[in-house]
Amino acid sequence: MPYKRILLKLSGEALMGDQQYGIDPGRLETYAEEIKAVVNQGTEVAIVIGGGNIFRGVAGASRGMDRVQGDHMGMLATIINGLALQSALEDKGVDTRLQSAIKINEVAEPFIRRRAMRHLEKGRVVIFGGGTGNPYFTTDSAAVLRAIEIEADVILKGTRVDGIYTSDPEKDKTATKFDTISFAEVLRKGLKVMDTTAFTLSQENELPIVVFDMNKKGNLMKIVSGENIGTVVNL
Repeated sequence: MPYKRILLKLSGEALMGDQQYGIDPGRLETYAEEIKAVVNQGTEVAIVIGGGNIFRGVAGASRGMDRVQGDHMGMLATIINGLALQSALEDKGVDTRLQSAIKINEVAEPFIRRRAMRHLEKGRVVIFGGGTGNPYFTTDSAAVLRAIEIEADVILKGTRVDGIYTSDPEKDKTATKFDTISFAEVLRKGLKVMDTTAFTLSQENELPIVVFDMNKKGNLMKIVSGENIGTVVNL
């Protein structure tokens, strides 16, 4: 297998399915099945989920809310999503641990790097909630930071499009897809993969990113099996 340990980044919006907000139980079950399949064949899986299906700090700040308060609300939203995914995975028989960057001991373990790595070594899925624990940092930044800390081989960014395009394929029908692209080229072309802080951190630590369509059944398994799915960003 090309990847022994992966960090899967999911957006909060992905959990909405076709709904306008909240969590779609059907989408949650589908993701749990996909994750279970790769765990069963020996891949160690860590996950970071956004909270945009419940609350986004940036959106709150744009309407006059204090940004720090808004970001703290967003952190709590990621923990709600983490609890939901944990429940879905455990319903499938997958041992799962939820670790939080903010103290919420009644529902999640505190994030402890060595404990997280030990869980992964034992075949448990580890979900990281609460972002980085700091305002002004996105869950993309949290995903890259945690991936580096746990020594993941790759970040798999699950989206609703099948890779990185020259422009938004949902708006521009002439957009073309990259199979592979370098960090430098992404920055030069001004392509949106992650926020700048997260992307730069990944580049500095030579951590590859794969952007792929998480909603297409079997894609996650194909990637960890070595198939060329989505777009690979590397040096």
